[in-house]
Amino acid sequence: MPIPEWPKEDRPREKLLTRGAAALGDAELLAIFLRTGVSGKSAVDLARDLLQEFGGLIGLLSASREEFCRAKGLGTAKFAQLQAVLELSQRYLRAEITERDVLTSPEATRAYLKSRLRVYPHEVFACLFLDNRHRVIEYKELFRGTIDGASVHPREVVREAMRWNAAAVIFAHNHPSGVSEPSNSDLLITQQLKDALALVDVRVLDHIVIGDGGGTSFAERGLL
Repeated sequence: MPIPEWPKEDRPREKLLTRGAAALGDAELLAIFLRTGVSGKSAVDLARDLLQEFGGLIGLLSASREEFCRAKGLGTAKFAQLQAVLELSQRYLRAEITERDVLTSPEATRAYLKSRLRVYPHEVFACLFLDNRHRVIEYKELFRGTIDGASVHPREVVREAMRWNAAAVIFAHNHPSGVSEPSNSDLLITQQLKDALALVDVRVLDHIVIGDGGGTSFAERGLL
């Protein structure tokens, strides 16, 4: 049944306007982005098929242009629209943490880091370099690895911290498995980095492991 024939309260767009975006499922939100379905399928049906085909939102959002455009109902125009939406969301989240002390907005900081790191199919280690008021100077992705690890070199992290004249730093890396529990190697490299940065008076405020959900904070766990 076409969406205009659905009960008004069940239509994705009307549901969003009356109940808020958080009330919608992934397929409903994607349907609003798609706007139209294909022959014999509503936008919601198409959205469900796409989520299944790509293995969920992460697979869809991280798909290459070629992979994205091969799917039925998609194409270059929608790929460009999606990339614009993703970039806007990242810029919005960055603005939120750039204009304030990151320690007063941990949720915004995690949301920004997750928006940057969660889509990668391999492990990526990144740093937020901060000034002496804990405001963001720069975000840098420094090391990339395989699906289960990245080689992190303390000397390179120290060099970048000095380059940006940072007073403090927050580390972050993703676990492609989706499990955000820190590993023993995560604990070891964090201590090595903390010791190396202490020599140049740069404080480590946190290390956040990005997976499914909100991510795991070393600071909140008392691991720093």
